[in-house]
Amino acid sequence: MTTRQEPTVKKTQLLETIWDGTVLIARPAGPNIGQREAPIVAQDLDPIMKGAGKAMKFMVLDLSAVQFMSSMGIGTCINCRNGAAALGAKPVLYGANKELRNLLSMMKIDKLFMIADSREALNKIVGY
Repeated sequence: MTTRQEPTVKKTQLLETIWDGTVLIARPAGPNIGQREAPIVAQDLDPIMKGAGKAMKFMVLDLSAVQFMSSMGIGTCINCRNGAAALGAKPVLYGANKELRNLLSMMKIDKLFMIADSREALNKIVGY
């Protein structure tokens, strides 16, 4: 069993990440992830995910601050999921509001992630 370390928090203009040695939480700043924000979020997250490498067991995409997402934002979610899967990590979607969940469900994007509807569900998935 991998032991967790003291969480490392990094913040950029549009992204906050929390890394504890096995779980990476990526929390984009809201309220929108659109044409301007999506590539910046991806650019900020990519080196952190690569730095975590195979030690990352879960990549949590925390959308609790996001109200709206364009097609580019959805593409960023898919890229995050694919990057996590390539490293052997399980992608988890957390904190999406009802409208975002409906949009992601309609496009079948929600099938790419484990879904945590509450903090308790998230804690159970990642083993906290």
